Amino acid sequence: MAFSMMQLFLIGALGPRLVDDLGVSETVLGLTTTVGFGTAAVLSPLGGRIVDRVGPRRALVALLAVSAAALGLIGAADGPALLLAAVALGGLPQALANPATNKAVLATVPAPKRGAVTGAKQAGVQWGAFAAGLPLAAAAGLVGWRGAVAVAAGAALLAGVWAWRTLPADAPPMPVRKPRSRAQQMPMGKSRSRAQPSAMPTSRTPAPPPGRHVPWLAAFSLFLGAGIASVNTYLALFGARQLGLGPTVAGALVAVLGVAGIAGRVCWSRAATPGRAPWFPALLAGGAVVAALLLALAVRAELLVWVAAVAVGVFAVSGNAVSMVLVMQRSASGRAGQDSALVAAGFFAGFAVGPPLYGLLAERGRYGQGWLLVAAEFAVAGAVALAWALRDRRTRTGVPA
Repeated sequence: MAFSMMQLFLIGALGPRLVDDLGVSETVLGLTTTVGFGTAAVLSPLGGRIVDRVGPRRALVALLAVSAAALGLIGAADGPALLLAAVALGGLPQALANPATNKAVLATVPAPKRGAVTGAKQAGVQWGAFAAGLPLAAAAGLVGWRGAVAVAAGAALLAGVWAWRTLPADAPPMPVRKPRSRAQQMPMGKSRSRAQPSAMPTSRTPAPPPGRHVPWLAAFSLFLGAGIASVNTYLALFGARQLGLGPTVAGALVAVLGVAGIAGRVCWSRAATPGRAPWFPALLAGGAVVAALLLALAVRAELLVWVAAVAVGVFAVSGNAVSMVLVMQRSASGRAGQDSALVAAGFFAGFAVGPPLYGLLAERGRYGQGWLLVAAEFAVAGAVALAWALRDRRTRTGVPA
């Protein structure tokens, strides 16, 4: 999970150096995120089907190998064109990450522990943010930003070798089967009119139909991702250009966000029991709105930028982990990979849309207005999440929605 999005965090943490060394503008810096996550959004539905067919081990090894290649291309970039090609390649690991890791959790972890384990593995993304924002940003001051990216690429290759040698072997790839007709599904000797009703007892609080949660969580993730991507991409540049922080200190803002995201994802996912989890996305989006407003106020009170970085990690970043917990709680058997991919596609689409919109403001020095835009995106995510939670409650209590 850390390597699947390492390129995003490195581009954000090294943003001041990339702008100065490669001559890219603030808008082009945001466009790199758009290209990478636009690719991930397009590939995510296909990635989910691939993972369901080939298994998580093969998918995770491929993820790490392609991540290493994408990081290597970023380190070799001499201008915007190769940089954009590298982040486009990095969209494939992002498309595979959630389906592959969710399938691995479902296959190896008992149901009572899946919430905590899911939070821990989703926190891997924030370990990537921490690594990009602190050790790798510090290494860039010693060996240059290209050397720091090369270190990350080498680490991804080593992780791929480890995954191949230690993870349980996958089952043989599943063959593609055509769905049977209703007549073929009917037991022999039973007529359609005399089919016996199911003997399963009826629950007093009916569960929602399988898959009903997916479009709602995808829409929530779209707006949440738009806001998070803007913060990830421009937080360090905001600290350097608007607050006068040095490049290394500005990169540390990303590390702080990452550490807070680790704690937030683990704690919120562990607390996301089936009864409480539907309300968490709206709650976390509300906290994310406050965090974005603190960033806007940091233009006048510099200390607030550190508080805001923590709040973004605890609230906004944690929202994606909770949505993945909900996917595993609600998905039908055999659909976890595809449902995870569809929700992740919404998240990645938000990552593709958010930074360019913010970049138009950042290029004019209007960072404060950019953070207000982020707050609005988080607010829409919260409204979608609240509407779904209320609908879900009515469905479960038998009240017409």
